[in-house]
Amino acid sequence: MRYDLTSLDLFITVAQERNLTRAARIRHLAVSAISKRITELESQVGSPLLIRNARGVELTPAGQSMLFYARQLKQTLEQLDNELGDYATGVKGHVRIHAITSALSQFLPDDVAGFVARYPQIKFDIEERVGSAVIRAVADGRADLGIIAVQTAAQGLETVPYRHDELTLVVPAGHALASRKSVRFKEVLEHEFVGPHLESSMHTLLTSEAEKLGLALKLRIRISSFDCMCRMVSSGLGVAVLPRSVINQYLRSHKLKAVTLDEPWAQRSLLLAFKKYEAASPTLKTLIDHLKLPAE
Repeated sequence: MRYDLTSLDLFITVAQERNLTRAARIRHLAVSAISKRITELESQVGSPLLIRNARGVELTPAGQSMLFYARQLKQTLEQLDNELGDYATGVKGHVRIHAITSALSQFLPDDVAGFVARYPQIKFDIEERVGSAVIRAVADGRADLGIIAVQTAAQGLETVPYRHDELTLVVPAGHALASRKSVRFKEVLEHEFVGPHLESSMHTLLTSEAEKLGLALKLRIRISSFDCMCRMVSSGLGVAVLPRSVINQYLRSHKLKAVTLDEPWAQRSLLLAFKKYEAASPTLKTLIDHLKLPAE
């Protein structure tokens, strides 16, 4: 079934305005012309899209579905125009990356800067997401490349090692554990936590390790920002587990202490996730090769 793009665009305007006359005024067309377009769409769909009344129009269930997909199609076409326009202006590639906070806070800015220095005609869209959302975005094509922690299930995507980081305990300067050089996770579980959101790889890791010990994570506050987590810990609202290189910048300003977690899982791997390397664009392949850890 083929849809006329102009008709779909007019339908979006009618659906937004809930009035054929206003839609016609906005689009500089006669009401009869827009009405004819909508009638043709309804005939093509085989179901009414609008309920017409004295005050305007309302969407039928079929109309609601049509509006949802018409908006998606319009957004995709706009992205297509923008991306192809980049080639006309000299930008030779466009990569969309979704990454967890740990990667964005520690490694990705410098890594992308190094790549752009070598390939200045590449454009990036980078978004911060929790691990499971990163995987979904890559799987359904909203992202070309994802960066996740090894604990996040890749769900059929290909992965290669990206970086390693160390998870460490962060506590207020006056906390009972602040004077310790290292601590086992079992001891930490006696205290309340400032933790990440439920879908994050960090939450999955901490709850899993707590369950192995037959204990539960005492979560007082959930928050996504590392900066905010450190501020909450500084205010005495709990302890947190964060990458060491992230918290180093907050130790002095927030009066915090970093305590080594004496656990093998505290040494964590981050991964690049993508659909199929062999089917990837030359630009994406070059970026993956630039970012991945060298083979040991």
